[in-house]
Amino acid sequence: MTDTDLRSFYHRYITTLDAHQLERMDEFVADRVMLNGEWGTRDDVVADMKSIIDAVPDFHWDLKELLIDRGRIAARVVNTGTPVKEWLGVPPTGASFEIVEYAIYKVSNGRFVQMTNLHDSDDVRRQLTA
Repeated sequence: MTDTDLRSFYHRYITTLDAHQLERMDEFVADRVMLNGEWGTRDDVVADMKSIIDAVPDFHWDLKELLIDRGRIAARVVNTGTPVKEWLGVPPTGASFEIVEYAIYKVSNGRFVQMTNLHDSDDVRRQLTA
């Protein structure tokens, strides 16, 4: 994929995530994927995303920066939402959060084969309990 193709691919991915269309993840995630340093499956990725959306139904991804380099993607995304169920060990209080997520991906054969995401869970907890 060219850099332009990867940029378009990632924008489609974020739009699909933001629409919570997890049934479409086979378009983006390989059957077997390295997720945060551990081997897993697309089903593992989807299960993780479902658990987030189940607890935070209005979870939103807002892409702020995108870098592409030879099959690798780096993104800075702002995540927002209001949990309606316990999430990250915090019961719902009606409080919302806004955090920055940093993500690095490797794409092969048109799908993610490596996905690494980092955000400050302690900051989320502080915002939800403030």
